[in-house]
Amino acid sequence: MTTAPRRRTVLTAAATALLAGAFALPSQAVEPRAEPGGESAAEQRKVLVFSKTAGFRHDSIPDGIAAVRQLGAQHGFTVDATEKAAAFTPKKLAAYDAVVFLSTTGDVLNKRQQKAFEGYIADGGGYVGVHAAADTEYDWKWYGGLAGAYFESHPAIQSATMKIEDRGHPATAHLGEEWNRTDEWYNYRSNPRARAHVLASLDEDSYSGGTMGGDHPLAWCQEYAGGRAFYTGAGHTKESYTDPAFRKHLLGGIRYATGAADADCRPEVGYTPLYDGTKDGPGLDGWKQAGPGSFEESADGTLTTRGGMGLLWYAAREFGSYSLKLDWKMASEDGDDNSGVFVGFPASDDPWSAVEKGYEIQIDASDVDERTTGSVYGFQSADLAARDAALNPPGEWNTYEVRVEGERLRVYLNGVLVNDYTNTDPARSLKDGYVGLQNHGEEDEVAFRDVRIRGLG
Repeated sequence: MTTAPRRRTVLTAAATALLAGAFALPSQAVEPRAEPGGESAAEQRKVLVFSKTAGFRHDSIPDGIAAVRQLGAQHGFTVDATEKAAAFTPKKLAAYDAVVFLSTTGDVLNKRQQKAFEGYIADGGGYVGVHAAADTEYDWKWYGGLAGAYFESHPAIQSATMKIEDRGHPATAHLGEEWNRTDEWYNYRSNPRARAHVLASLDEDSYSGGTMGGDHPLAWCQEYAGGRAFYTGAGHTKESYTDPAFRKHLLGGIRYATGAADADCRPEVGYTPLYDGTKDGPGLDGWKQAGPGSFEESADGTLTTRGGMGLLWYAAREFGSYSLKLDWKMASEDGDDNSGVFVGFPASDDPWSAVEKGYEIQIDASDVDERTTGSVYGFQSADLAARDAALNPPGEWNTYEVRVEGERLRVYLNGVLVNDYTNTDPARSLKDGYVGLQNHGEEDEVAFRDVRIRGLG
């Protein structure tokens, strides 16, 4: 079950005008939300940076504190910094939405302080671990689970290539398929992939000293013991904290941990890419465009709708019981960009066959209840409270999981279950069919990335 951010203020989308997912009708805008990467006055968060060390002390800690303070000033969250473990009491921690462990080392909290922090996370608090946060509290098993993995060793500082595995998360959405940088690259005592959602991993062939056998996670996120956790192994050097790409990486992790942005941080294994526009991905192999309009493919592996009303569908095979995942975002500030994900429809060069015989998972956030983001279009509204709490604003990436088992269809938005629908229409069936992406019309611009699928037995 997805955790609820401690201080998150939910802004409910006002859906007041008819706007069909497959029919272009006038509409009104949703209630304004904060600008991407920023906070409204009602949503302002508070972050504590904790940098106590009982072992090696990184000389980049002051640079890291300054960077988080600057990010807070730029993006609307307040920042306190401390070296004092006395800050870890239930009352003091309750003032913060997330605590950043900035290159902490060794045993930095006593048992009473540990218990207070466990309670804080259980109450929905957020954790951000940076670099040597994995070199901390080896005798506190709970903390090892929160961080995701403990430090084992590291080679000399050198250039290496990070492979970006999730480009929908706010910590990695700004990056390409690879991120080349110089840092101190940790080896870990265990691989967190089975427990956490890996965002980026190291290419051990790109540098010397990797010991994790080719699967070397370096940044990940997870829901843990009631709260949210993000960890990045980068951030050893002073230069990291003036690097715009790393600062965005750190900002995204903080925004996720505080609840200012949502992401699907469930572990993800066993998925096969249907569309991956990166250099080693399948691209549009197996896909066909039905009807007018098109999808524009960019160099960074993003598909963007152009014109319509058409459908880009994966014609290579039908699917029955499966989990379909994809990342998407709307361009318009008011959320009025119409598109949808179609499932369970028969093969056809007529896009209307998908409308008439399949099911659409709507993306447009400005429609009426049964036709808004997360709805099974025209059949069942999303759980609007859950949807509104999970939905990132226009301009930011969201992740759908569309889970089909028999005639049951479940929709997860950024890891949150927002719809659970069972087909009872004898003229339709979810047991076999194709999947596709809608390009709705000239005024609509929706982008997609990383369409992948996993069979469910």
